[in-house]
Amino acid sequence: MTHDKQKLALVTGAAGVLGRATTSGLIADGYRVILVDLDSKRLEALARQIGTGAYPLVLDVADPQKVAEACATIRQEHGQVSVLVNNAGILSNNKAAETADDEWRHILAVNLDGTFYLCREWLPGMQADRWGRIINVCSLAMKTGGITAGTAYTASKGAMASLTFSLAREAASFGVTVNGIAPAYIKTPMVTEQLTEEQRRQLLDQIPVGRFCEAEEVANVVRFLVSPLSGFITGEIIDINGGLHMD
Repeated sequence: MTHDKQKLALVTGAAGVLGRATTSGLIADGYRVILVDLDSKRLEALARQIGTGAYPLVLDVADPQKVAEACATIRQEHGQVSVLVNNAGILSNNKAAETADDEWRHILAVNLDGTFYLCREWLPGMQADRWGRIINVCSLAMKTGGITAGTAYTASKGAMASLTFSLAREAASFGVTVNGIAPAYIKTPMVTEQLTEEQRRQLLDQIPVGRFCEAEEVANVVRFLVSPLSGFITGEIIDINGGLHMD
């Protein structure tokens, strides 16, 4: 089967605020994009809004068998993924004593395992093509221990960073870069709905720029890491936190 020569990107968590912004940016840069999410209604609406070049796919990234089956279908129908953005994630604010066994496993399964399963599927093809970009959406929580985020979420994002370093080392000689982004307090439901008004006010007092991050600002970092401008950057976690944490 022949495929469009445009490079193909895959974005998980595509129906969310950050996923939508990232997808729109990649489409604007000329990519075809596989939109992956569990929310079928929002996913279909996003695909209709974008139009040509957007392909919705309902998928639970935490299920390795379903991931393998979906990736086989993508290869057959669309070709090799050249850009993988692992953005799907779930938040818990529960600290250690309040974190149940099933919550711990579920958060790591989505945030960490899903990222690994998709990297495992697409990295070999990128290496064979001698070009590819993987961007893992981590979190400031991995550096601070979680200002408001819970134990499972913080641990999952720290593990994503280590996975990023490992894959970057493995893939660098093949022309494939692997980087992470560590955003803090983007204007998504994680901030607008899962934090109290008091928590939001306290955070704004700590953020030097005095505001929360816009989704498009993170999406622009993704676009930079995908572009030829960043070809010598790999194994990095790029902070985008308004000065809340500096290192």
